[in-house]
Amino acid sequence: VELLVLRHARPEAESRPDGEGANPPLSDIGRRQAQVTADLLAGEGIEHVVTSTMRRAIETADPLVRRLGLEPEPVVGLEESDRHRSEYVPAEEMGKDHAIVREFLEDRESVFGGDYPAFRLRVTDAFDGIVERNRGRTVAVYCHGMVMGVFLQTILGHDDPFRIYHDYCGILRVTASSNGIRTVRCVNETAHVRHLLG
Repeated sequence: VELLVLRHARPEAESRPDGEGANPPLSDIGRRQAQVTADLLAGEGIEHVVTSTMRRAIETADPLVRRLGLEPEPVVGLEESDRHRSEYVPAEEMGKDHAIVREFLEDRESVFGGDYPAFRLRVTDAFDGIVERNRGRTVAVYCHGMVMGVFLQTILGHDDPFRIYHDYCGILRVTASSNGIRTVRCVNETAHVRHLLG
């Protein structure tokens, strides 16, 4: 399987009442990022599209699935680590005194909701399932930065999911076989959106 794993485009900030997970739409710049990404991927021979069930991933995939006439497959296991947090703020809008930043600096694994092993297992199982269901195909997978970091971490065998940063619409290219072999071909490919990342 050829996997093109993408981080979603830039969303809006969103705050919801306690108990409801923030699930923001794309911002104006995010919609532009999604469109130029679709322009690039339209010529990649993509046969299937998988998305996180979160709105920012679904909306990022939308221009491509419409262009290719594909039905995206939602996968819960690809949801971001902050899926239950009632506030989402793009990192570019957070100062060092923001509560999320302070929490992260005190405990880096707090972004995983206090259960990093469960998050890692969920992500690994999700990608293993995608590979198993799509043998011999080229698949675009729209998900999130922490999901991509953990997936890459498991492939490279290092212990730090924060080591590589994934930009909005950055592409991770991986060749994956059903016997568990994963080969990284490209990390954080962003030339197509560099002018929109500012």
